Amino acid sequence: MTKIFIDGKAGTTGLRIYQRLSKYSDVELITLSEAERKDTAARKRAMNQSDIVFLCLPDQAAREAVTLLDNPETIVLDTSTAHRTNPGWAYGFPELSDQHRESIINSKRISVPGCHASGFIALIYPLVESGILPKSAYLSFHSLTGYSGGGKMMIAEYEDPDRDKSLNSPRQYALGQNHKHLIEVKIISQLEHLPHFSPIVSGFYSGMQVTVPLFKEQLTSGKTVQDVVQVLKQKYQGPIVSYIDSLDVNGFIATNKLQGMDSMQISVAGNEDRILLLSVYDNLGKGASGAAIQCLNIILGKEETYGLEI
Repeated sequence: MTKIFIDGKAGTTGLRIYQRLSKYSDVELITLSEAERKDTAARKRAMNQSDIVFLCLPDQAAREAVTLLDNPETIVLDTSTAHRTNPGWAYGFPELSDQHRESIINSKRISVPGCHASGFIALIYPLVESGILPKSAYLSFHSLTGYSGGGKMMIAEYEDPDRDKSLNSPRQYALGQNHKHLIEVKIISQLEHLPHFSPIVSGFYSGMQVTVPLFKEQLTSGKTVQDVVQVLKQKYQGPIVSYIDSLDVNGFIATNKLQGMDSMQISVAGNEDRILLLSVYDNLGKGASGAAIQCLNIILGKEETYGLEI
């Protein structure tokens, strides 16, 4: 019986992980009472009694939580930004390469990818890896997300029947180009420059759509949109991340298309000159808890889709 503790079970990501784990008959969940869940001594005891710990905490709290571990055998899956670019931690996106998958299997420390970052990296990493897109490329992307990604406070704001009318329209944020996912996307995608990033939150619960626009001149000389499609199609053949020929229905892409699911769909649109790289998924699924559970399944030697909604 594998003992698992979720530090931060009350949050949106922690709660979704807890729900997914309810399907596991071979897992014992270590839980704390409401009075104990913020008690450092109780948390430390639970963590060191566990085979696997999920950290579903703010960044600084996640860093502090790691220092509580004395048990050298405990595996940590961190859903925060805290350790995603730390070379001592595996990056939890196994579809990127065999090396990423092996790192998850062999590491005691795994960092779960960021929600916005997942969609960008899924699109750009294979193109840089294959040489279709140079590492020196100057890129931009925008990401449309449901409000659940903002946590309990934002959820309460959007679900308030008397909410401010500004919440009735999409809202762009991180206008200073300092979003915390930027370093992650640069380093993991092996880029030399930070991209421009425009995240947008809107009035639906969950779902995410990332778009990376490219001019053909940004591709390596001699490469075309057909090369882009071929590489992405070969890279993503399921069952969790899949390339599909078209994401739209009657010319529209619904950002909540995969709401409640743990999968991701990748596609390419546009034309020969102006290319659109597209990814659609749930910010709470492959963008958070679903990715964490997928990594757990790899660690436990289970089917990667076990306990997931695909």
